[in-house]
Amino acid sequence: MTQRIAGNKNGNSDMDPREIKEHAMRGGQVDRLSKNAKPKSNRSVSVNIGESPLSWLYAHKHLSDRQFLAGEKLRSEYERAAIGTNITMSWNPMPPSKGRRGAGHWDQSESSLNAKQRFDDAINCLGDGLDEVAWRVICNCESVSNAEKALGWPTRSGKLVLKLALDRLANHYRIA
Repeated sequence: MTQRIAGNKNGNSDMDPREIKEHAMRGGQVDRLSKNAKPKSNRSVSVNIGESPLSWLYAHKHLSDRQFLAGEKLRSEYERAAIGTNITMSWNPMPPSKGRRGAGHWDQSESSLNAKQRFDDAINCLGDGLDEVAWRVICNCESVSNAEKALGWPTRSGKLVLKLALDRLANHYRIA
């Protein structure tokens, strides 16, 4: 079951819509339901699809204010740098090429380049091991459990390592 929730108390739709999905709970695990599947248990949980794993951890009191701010700072630098994949067509005019198959022009603003440098500096301050989990959870919005599986780590170790990475980021950004 998927529902769209938009608007505020006054009925205005100024706020960003949230997409809520219903997941059945089985043995303490959340199972995604297909459109035709029926839950085998009578317990379910509503999940906000648009919520980042970092904000979920913060909302459930697993992260301190300092750790959350450091993670959000890294994520904002990542987004400003436009490092992620582009999913829309670029309508920027291309300069004329010198040949039939001339190389395209990659236009990136100075602020974007500066954000990329700040992002790279922050990732480099984390070091090996911490940088991978930070990038996966903070920037790529993977769940902590998916990041653990992808990195081949034991269950429930990812949150501890992520917290260490966030502490190191907070020191790098000089967040008190």
